Amino acid sequence: MFAKPFRVKSNIVMKGSDRRKLKADVSTAFPSLSSDELIELVPSKEDFNVVKIYAHKGDAVTLYVGHKNPLFFEVDKQLYPTVYMLWRYPAVLPAFRTWPPVLHKMIGGADLMLPGVVVPSSGLPDIKQGDPCAITLVNNRAPVAIGTAAVCSEEMLNLGMKGRGVCVLHTYMDHLWAFGEKSSPPTLPDAESERPDVNGKECATDEQEEGEEENPEEKGEHTSVQEQQTSELVRDQAHPALTHQEEGEFEDAKEEGEQVQDDEESPQEVMDALLWQCFLLALKSKVKKSELPLLTSTFLRNHMFSCCPSGKQLDIKKSSYKKLSKFLQVMQKQHSIIRVKELTKGVESIVEVDWESPELHFSVPKATDVAIPLGETLYHPPEITTLYSVSVRLEPLFQDANKRKGVTLQPAEVRSIVTEYVKKNDLVDGNNKNYVRINPTLCDCLLEKAEYQDIQTLNWDDLFTRTLRRMQECYQIVFPGQSPQIKKGHIEPIDVSVAYRGSNKKVTVIKNLEVYALDPSAVATALQHRVQASSVLQPIPGAKDRVLVQIQGNQIQQIGHLLLDHYRVPRKYIQGLDKVAKGRKKK
Repeated sequence: MFAKPFRVKSNIVMKGSDRRKLKADVSTAFPSLSSDELIELVPSKEDFNVVKIYAHKGDAVTLYVGHKNPLFFEVDKQLYPTVYMLWRYPAVLPAFRTWPPVLHKMIGGADLMLPGVVVPSSGLPDIKQGDPCAITLVNNRAPVAIGTAAVCSEEMLNLGMKGRGVCVLHTYMDHLWAFGEKSSPPTLPDAESERPDVNGKECATDEQEEGEEENPEEKGEHTSVQEQQTSELVRDQAHPALTHQEEGEFEDAKEEGEQVQDDEESPQEVMDALLWQCFLLALKSKVKKSELPLLTSTFLRNHMFSCCPSGKQLDIKKSSYKKLSKFLQVMQKQHSIIRVKELTKGVESIVEVDWESPELHFSVPKATDVAIPLGETLYHPPEITTLYSVSVRLEPLFQDANKRKGVTLQPAEVRSIVTEYVKKNDLVDGNNKNYVRINPTLCDCLLEKAEYQDIQTLNWDDLFTRTLRRMQECYQIVFPGQSPQIKKGHIEPIDVSVAYRGSNKKVTVIKNLEVYALDPSAVATALQHRVQASSVLQPIPGAKDRVLVQIQGNQIQQIGHLLLDHYRVPRKYIQGLDKVAKGRKKK
């Protein structure tokens, strides 16, 4: 669930009443905790926050953060502990044990399969399907993952320890762990003295046999060294390719009494460098003298974002500057590349650029190296054709053309077949060639019972209209590189609407993107770059495998530009673009 980054919606300090309710919920979920332990986990006076987030798949999750670490997370009204909480109280959940190399797979998002479970001599813990459980590593009781049992323990044994064992929700070194202090698991030796069995079979090694022959003093020294290196073993197995520089991020300086310097750049430094790169490239390749004065917001949205390398995301809030105005002030005072001035109250503009600045003396990279970070490949809109299917009622009319029930035709083909039928049966009115005489077949196919005696002729337009109206409307959609797909009914347009959430806050909602093979997450990311507003994906009730994009504010105009200009979706397949926000009237 947390293998990929999540988005924080809110982060507030918990009230006293909410803390008391949380204590009651924790006590109910984990009855083995004493009252003193509950007070230590959920203190009454110390800082304790509730953080609401959206996981990468759109799941709404609530985090409870204390002592600078997330201690619990709640999904679908079910409370789960984090690894930080279980490292303090490891006996809260029943645990399954596995080998250290399996941890690397779980960090990547895999579940724990039963062949990887190490069965102790006391047997598997007694759990039911769906019960929360922890996952530990051999020789260390400190949990490294939390999940739910895929089947009950009895069924695991009946399956011969094959199949899925635990559906993993959270692991050591995932993004929920990174939301805390990023500490390593403590060393909690196993209670069992003997090596456990794997799936009920003895797993003896040469090292065990050699260990039995060691002297007591050597054993004691070996044990102390082993305890000292357990955390390192866990980390090394989780990331086998970890370099010595990367190891500095995970060393526990307090326990070892040493400080390990991290040679890698911090995320802020990386974002500062990206900001500087996009700033220079935008001035060099995008901005023209004729555009000055240029609004700073326009410079960011239309120029700097478009210079961001593909695969990277420019986010000023993650830099050391935090705000665009502060960054531009630094560029003006320290580097003298630009001059920023407030032309109207509260609105800053770039009024001058020093094109002779040494920082701007570089060659612009090729266009292939710079791309708008939309997070997707080049999109080509589908070809959509309206078709009509022959119905049972009209089958006699199309019989001469050998078109049976269910055959799909284009409107031009329908007109051609009907015209050929009229001419073949000599039904054109001799007095007025604009009219067609009704024979029994046309009467049964096109007229209502009440019209049988009243209508003797029909003009050509009415004849074609009635024919198409009594056929099943369909459409053919062809995506580039794929075979045509024919579906009944009307094609659903992309629906863009404005809704209200909470305290009269406007949001723009986009639906039916999947019909046109548009990736909702890619569209949401592109909109975020264009309007600098947060967006979220939510499942559509009653619609399988479909989600809607929700973005803050009335963004219909920007959505229209994105869909029409970038994705080139025909306007007739977009519904709701006429609800553009109207500008406020000047007083």
